[in-house]
Amino acid sequence: MSADGSLKVGGIPFRSRLIVGTGKYASFEETKIAVEASGADCVTVAVRRVNILNRSEENLLDYIDPAIYKILPNTAGCYTADEAIRTARLARSSGISDMIKLEVIGDPKNLFPDNEALLEATRLLVKEGFIVLPYTNDDPIMAKKLEEAGAAVVMPLAAPIGSGLGIRNPYNLRIIMENASVPIIVDAGVGTASDATIAMELGCDGILMNTAIAGAKNPIQMAEAMNLSVRAGRLAYLSGRIPRKLYAQASSPIEGMIE
Repeated sequence: MSADGSLKVGGIPFRSRLIVGTGKYASFEETKIAVEASGADCVTVAVRRVNILNRSEENLLDYIDPAIYKILPNTAGCYTADEAIRTARLARSSGISDMIKLEVIGDPKNLFPDNEALLEATRLLVKEGFIVLPYTNDDPIMAKKLEEAGAAVVMPLAAPIGSGLGIRNPYNLRIIMENASVPIIVDAGVGTASDATIAMELGCDGILMNTAIAGAKNPIQMAEAMNLSVRAGRLAYLSGRIPRKLYAQASSPIEGMIE
């Protein structure tokens, strides 16, 4: 993590602070075009839901070239630590990546994480040499525990997965960032470009999103909008906004004016 605009995850440099998912698109071709428009250099793939292991059939990796993009397997659909650990091992044994986006879901209705199981899986996978990116809720205590367990980043939700509600609790995100020494990447709940900008202006190191782009009426245009919004939000954060004031202040200096 660095203030100069660069981002590293487990020592791996990222050109873009936007990570995009590859689910819910109408076709692999649309996925490819949207990823290109997003400017992302890392894409996440659900190992249990998307065919990336059988190269004898049409495959996402025929459209998303691993020589160009970082492939981030994820354990979406796992409801226990054991399931998530097995899925992570399967992804790595297939030669995809040492990185894993770790999800352990606690409830199929709201898709909130089971943080107890998440922490258990993080500890074990870190010991096995994985670069772990855990999806968690916006709890500052759990965020710190995941960092202490060796997570390469911490990925708190902005709102429930796929909800599009945007940043619901900016104050918890700020507390998490103040206490973190690893990158904080917002994962889940972003709905539109302004949500992404707000997250970046708060000082988040990056954003991971899928539904906000893939579920838009025009995914390609939304991907480009998210690309621009993440970059704009980061630049605004680094620039330092003016303080908020209750009353107006003239934009032009009035000192020295001739009466």
